[in-house]
Amino acid sequence: MEYIKVKWLHDFPEEPKLLYSEIDAERNEIRKVEIFKDGTMGYAAKNICFRSGLAGCAMPTVSEIAEDGQFKPELISREEFLEIWQKAAPSQFGGDDG
Repeated sequence: MEYIKVKWLHDFPEEPKLLYSEIDAERNEIRKVEIFKDGTMGYAAKNICFRSGLAGCAMPTVSEIAEDGQFKPELISREEFLEIWQKAAPSQFGGDDG
């Protein structure tokens, strides 16, 4: 698995500012958390979604994402992803297995 955090530099009030993704070996998103300017969070996994959705295609690499200047991606640890996932998702979805 790979875990990434992406800062999205924009002024769209309805779009998230931070995106966290858990990505499998085929580069499919398994889980995602989005954080909006007002601090609200959205989340998505295989069978759940709230103010978010999983990408329907393979995710680009961190270096590919960074080629677009409006995105500032970085690799993060599994622990960092799980911490934000547990804050965003309701307790019944808060475990580390999605």
